[in-house]
Amino acid sequence: MTGGYTGKILRLNLTTKTASTIDTAQYEEYGGGMGIGSAIFWDLAVEPGDWDLLDGYDPRNVVTVMTSPLSGTAAPAVAGRCEVNGIGVQGYPIGWFTRANFGGRFAGQLKYAGWDGIVIEGAASEPVWVNIVNDQVTFEDATDLWGLNTQEAQEDVWRKVTSNGKFGEWLAVDNSNTTQRPAVLCIGQAGENLSRIACLMHDQNSAGQGGFGGIWGAKKLKAISVIGTGSISVSDPEALMEARLWYNQNFQFNVDDPRVECGVPDFGFYGFVNFSPGQGHIYVNSESGQFRPQACQGCGYACRRRLDNGVGNESSCVEALWYSTDRTRDTMRATDSIQFYGLNAYQIRHCSYLRELYKMDILGPGKQIESDLPFEKYGSVEFAEMYTKEVAFRQGFVGDGMAEGIARFAESIGRYDEDTDSGLLALPQWGYTEHYDPRLEVEWSYGSLMGDRDINEHGFNWCVKWMPQITGMAGVEPYVTAEELVNILSTKTIPYTDDPYMWDYSEGPTGIYSDHRAKTIAFQRHYTRFWKQSIGYCDWIWPLYITPNSPDQKGPTPEGEPKFFNAVTGKNITFADGMETGRKIWNMHRAIWVLQGRNRDMEFHTGYVYTKPTSSAYLLPVYENGAWKYDECIGRVLNRTKFDEWKTKFYTLEGWDTSNGWPTRATLEGLGLGFVADRLQAAGKLGS
Repeated sequence: MTGGYTGKILRLNLTTKTASTIDTAQYEEYGGGMGIGSAIFWDLAVEPGDWDLLDGYDPRNVVTVMTSPLSGTAAPAVAGRCEVNGIGVQGYPIGWFTRANFGGRFAGQLKYAGWDGIVIEGAASEPVWVNIVNDQVTFEDATDLWGLNTQEAQEDVWRKVTSNGKFGEWLAVDNSNTTQRPAVLCIGQAGENLSRIACLMHDQNSAGQGGFGGIWGAKKLKAISVIGTGSISVSDPEALMEARLWYNQNFQFNVDDPRVECGVPDFGFYGFVNFSPGQGHIYVNSESGQFRPQACQGCGYACRRRLDNGVGNESSCVEALWYSTDRTRDTMRATDSIQFYGLNAYQIRHCSYLRELYKMDILGPGKQIESDLPFEKYGSVEFAEMYTKEVAFRQGFVGDGMAEGIARFAESIGRYDEDTDSGLLALPQWGYTEHYDPRLEVEWSYGSLMGDRDINEHGFNWCVKWMPQITGMAGVEPYVTAEELVNILSTKTIPYTDDPYMWDYSEGPTGIYSDHRAKTIAFQRHYTRFWKQSIGYCDWIWPLYITPNSPDQKGPTPEGEPKFFNAVTGKNITFADGMETGRKIWNMHRAIWVLQGRNRDMEFHTGYVYTKPTSSAYLLPVYENGAWKYDECIGRVLNRTKFDEWKTKFYTLEGWDTSNGWPTRATLEGLGLGFVADRLQAAGKLGS
């Protein structure tokens, strides 16, 4: 094995309560994280056959929790990430093979315990939790943990593993000592009740999308705890430290000597965060009280916060703004509610949809949709706590229905088509909530539709949308002009370089329906499949194309990603090598979705995307009348016919059959995936 890997993956069979090992070297070519997890899933769940009938709740569903070779090292904004894969239960109408990701310290502890990842098979007959102490693995009775929320469960496991040791005290582990608490990944009551919108929680970090909390609930798996006293072999420690110093000195915000010093007051739902990578904005809120920044292991950005009042700790972004009250403290209490129950913030926030049904006199006591929720108290913390409890415990028609996810709930009341057509229910694809406007920031919506879920990948989002918008909020000009931005990007998006029109958001010949846009989507799909989700570079930081912290406004991508990877592993791959591995993983995923029933006719957004014009301003680069500018793009709808024509361009670029979107044998064999082509051919689903 090369540096960064421990050499073994833990294989857990919950049905038999046995543990075994998988040699990491068998899968090292896939990098780590999603790549290795997907390849293992293929071998254990796809190849055995009769696979297309598999449901996410089925005991045969294989769930992987994987680290990367950079986990637990000094590589910035990567060392703390962990990737989860398996058949999901959240997607609509099909729970596609999917992914989730979380930060914190679980990945590092797993590596220090000697494991590159965990494979979970089968289902227990009674609640269990798994205790990993270095190479010792035991299956423990979780009867007393079942029914606890995520914070209570983690604290109880800490006490069990440390024999009631206090935080900061030395713990004796295998003739070694540590002051670390075990890292615990667990489910709350939502997962126990098989909610399709239940998360996995570690500290206050969540693997939010996909419904993996409900899948663990079906497997009767309450928690996995890990603590390790080992270390990680780094091939070239000097090169790693030099890379970290290079990053810090050239791209990191320097609080003592900031090149940009401005903030946006009372933007406090983000807590303390360098919101756009490297830009140095710090967001505060006058009600938040005293707090200090909190970071995942190895990260210098510290995008979360811990407050002196203990409410809403480590929560930021969407989970901190899913519900608004008049008082920040009450808003954060609502946030704690979903964190403790283990509920997906992007789905639970659809209480706003329920409120619209209430205002339409459709939902309420004695109405068409029976509900005892006190909508007259909407906006209070009392409403939020009652609502989240009903969903977590599946209480009443609304609580039970919303636990199935908003798309299935809307279908159950006969309103899915009507409300997604009108935009009352903004679910642009696969039942996932609109994240960014699908008619404007199309690399987000196109990428989500070609994949399995809302991508939640801010790679271009930081610089094409937030950079001009946030600088405007802060009262300064964008750091680069639209023309400078697209030219910088065109030098960094290997292998699709020297094409600035990849970021033309106009509806013109070089815009969102063009071959140029097909390259944008392909680049991001391949980049994220390897560098982000397999190697673990944090989505909030990487890729970093521009930053005011460097003299030329250029970020460390694409030099930085292989620099850290090679220093740790001792390999000598290029950025382009990683992109090609990402393309390989992407095609394996495509094959899995095809086996699940994917075809070209399914790949359209819901109705409102094509009929309801946008009203909110997005500052995006557009090329019009021979010049680049930032444009608000108000009044946009996607053209369904032009989008369908664009799919042909994208399929052609990817090497897929343009009639159905299925990968061809030539494409798969060219990526070393001949065995995938064989499986598709046997199923009658190989592209021609």
